[in-house]
Amino acid sequence: MSNTTAAGVPFQTIGIIGCGLIGCSIAAALKMRGFRGRIVGCGRAGANLETAAARGHIDAAETDLAKGARQCDLVVVCTPVDHIVHDVRLAADACRTGTLITDAGSVKQTICGPLSHGIPPSVTFIGSHPIAGSEKQGCAHASPDLFENRVCVVAPDPATPRHEVDRLGAFWRSLGLAVVEMSPEDHDRALAQTSHVPHVVAAALAASLTAQNQGLTAGGFQDTTRIAAGDPELWTAILLANAEAVADGARGFSECLAALVRAVETRDKRALVELLRSAKTNRDAATFRNEPPA
Repeated sequence: MSNTTAAGVPFQTIGIIGCGLIGCSIAAALKMRGFRGRIVGCGRAGANLETAAARGHIDAAETDLAKGARQCDLVVVCTPVDHIVHDVRLAADACRTGTLITDAGSVKQTICGPLSHGIPPSVTFIGSHPIAGSEKQGCAHASPDLFENRVCVVAPDPATPRHEVDRLGAFWRSLGLAVVEMSPEDHDRALAQTSHVPHVVAAALAASLTAQNQGLTAGGFQDTTRIAAGDPELWTAILLANAEAVADGARGFSECLAALVRAVETRDKRALVELLRSAKTNRDAATFRNEPPA
């Protein structure tokens, strides 16, 4: 674990709206890193909220979003991307003056755009995306180490006060994340290439597996298609929310795949070696878990 702690986080009560994998991992990381305040978990009555309370990730459970948000000076909305705008608005209408609200959605334009207006001026919303996760879902799979040495994108509106951006950055860094500021547009183009298109590719590869070959898969197929095991409803919402950038990225991937297919079909060893060498170079240059960017 990195030497950052949550003991000095500039918030007394943090609300987690949506106690699934990401929300409960945030709560668990805060607890493990010494957060001295109170964590309120908000969500529908059910297994996630019960598990969050039973495992001590949260100090209080609320099924009334507004009632939970009213207690907090930081609210983190971790619901599916097609629910976030609605949930932020509900929280903002209930929050006390000075409350900071953020989210953990993996798209930003369809969230930050609508929320740039129409919420009370007494609270501040800043979009975020901690780039971490798993194909598994639910609080039962939460981990306090999920964010260790990962990156969180923060996408403030140009009019957002600097001290609010700094407060939010301090919160994410306390969980072990490096913080990068980007515009919502730049974020969505980048994540299409690094996350959303890879999910499409993994799904297509998994979908093309024939029934007679399902018993012949091994490590290569498992590694390449792992993320295809993610929740189809959740990923449908993500892909549609970033449809243009995903389509552009998928076309770029299709061109690379077509070049590989041509090289194989024509037995062009030189072209195939160069394409595979380029792929290896890019793969080796990418940063992954426990390898923070320079």
